[in-house]
Amino acid sequence: MVLQRVSLITIGAFNLPILRSFYKSLGWEETETSSDNYAAFKTAGVILSIFPIEELAKDAGVKITESVDTFRGVTFAINVDKPDEVDTTIYAIRKVGGNILREPSDAFWGGRTAYFSDPENNLWEIAWNPDSVFDERGAMISF
Repeated sequence: MVLQRVSLITIGAFNLPILRSFYKSLGWEETETSSDNYAAFKTAGVILSIFPIEELAKDAGVKITESVDTFRGVTFAINVDKPDEVDTTIYAIRKVGGNILREPSDAFWGGRTAYFSDPENNLWEIAWNPDSVFDERGAMISF
């Protein structure tokens, strides 16, 4: 049996210093394990790691087949506690230079949502789901 657990998510960075700077500008705290070679940020649920894409591909034994402009088929999400936090979060992301892809709006599934991309076009959703349940750390345990 495989543990049903996501512990770490790594984004392959084309330009590590730019991505590190962007996530720090969101007010995110790096872990003490960050170095000049990679960045790791604490979140409520998992560690978000940023690692040079060439090194990530080499480590996994694959070839890089995409560019910084390619949609990678993955989105990340930050779920918030109240509907108006979608709007205020997008406002804060806009202030630090995030690319807003979808303005805050009510979603067909009953919540509120918006999308942005970081400087390397990694897609993030900001969402409020009325059915979400969070643990004491702020990690989502149900939606």
